[in-house]
Amino acid sequence: MRTRWLVMASIGVLAAAAGVAHFADAPVMLAFLLATAALAGLAWIVSFATEQVGERLGPAATGVLQSTLGNLPEFFIVVFALSAGEVVVAQTSIIGSIFANALLVLGLAIIGGSRHSDDGIMRFHARLPKDNAILMLLASFLIVIVGIAVATKDPASGHIKAISIAGAVALLITYGAWLVDYLRTPAAASEEPPSQHPPLVSVRVALVLLAISGVGAAFVSDWFIAALTPAMDQIGVSKAFAGLVIVAIAGNAVENTAGVTLAMKGEADLAISVVKNSVAQITAFLFPALVLVSLLFATPLTFALAPVYVGALALTAIALWQITSDGEATLFEGVALVAFYAILAVVAFYE
Repeated sequence: MRTRWLVMASIGVLAAAAGVAHFADAPVMLAFLLATAALAGLAWIVSFATEQVGERLGPAATGVLQSTLGNLPEFFIVVFALSAGEVVVAQTSIIGSIFANALLVLGLAIIGGSRHSDDGIMRFHARLPKDNAILMLLASFLIVIVGIAVATKDPASGHIKAISIAGAVALLITYGAWLVDYLRTPAAASEEPPSQHPPLVSVRVALVLLAISGVGAAFVSDWFIAALTPAMDQIGVSKAFAGLVIVAIAGNAVENTAGVTLAMKGEADLAISVVKNSVAQITAFLFPALVLVSLLFATPLTFALAPVYVGALALTAIALWQITSDGEATLFEGVALVAFYAILAVVAFYE
């Protein structure tokens, strides 16, 4: 535990250094790298503290809690991007988070989980993957029909903002109905606890860590966005790639570390719960919630995406249904998901 406290102290120093670099007008790349590292570190603290709270809960509730709090950095990143007028970064970072969790992180978790299993098959409860696929398909339905309307210049294309607001409300209602039902399901409630080891810190200490890291993530996200565009211009990377890959991975460091680590420990249900809940929350909660929040800014966020991402999102929903809906996954399937993400990242690089 002493090592963890040292790591947390180091992260605090890193966050302070990111703040100094921001206000002292340090070189752009230095400010960007410090903010990125600090954001990932704060996400790790959120992950650790949430896991400690989750020691008293089962995988279902812990997965919801961890993915909810783990998406705090992503929420702040998008809000600050919108306030800075960086709509492309805001939009691509959201869908990038979906792709990063649904393809890259889930794929790595399946690889780790299948290697831990004696027969090479990672097994988990099928309820969450099936529900997650339905939420993905619902969001894909909305995004695809909006994309078709825009591409064909259908009369509805002149009302994308209104359609996005209505779609956001529909997604939020559906997500709320799913969440209440999922947490009340006897199968989810009866799952074994994620760990038989006693918590390393008390609930009070864990909640204090969550509060401090959440506030810190808000400040660091602001500094991260301020350094993002000039840093990407300096190295010649497009805003689409920055949002889809760099911001998405940095903003979802919790799932990147927690899901894979849990899978490698053999805690398949909790690993799938963390990753899949994150995908569901970003798709059916965070994205529509940010669409409504964006009404406070000059340029609102909508569900109108570039055609390549519309197609990629629909195919991702189908891939998730095919690979995880039976409650089993193999090394091959995990590698395939990572390959999907690699292909999409290359396309985004040339966008």
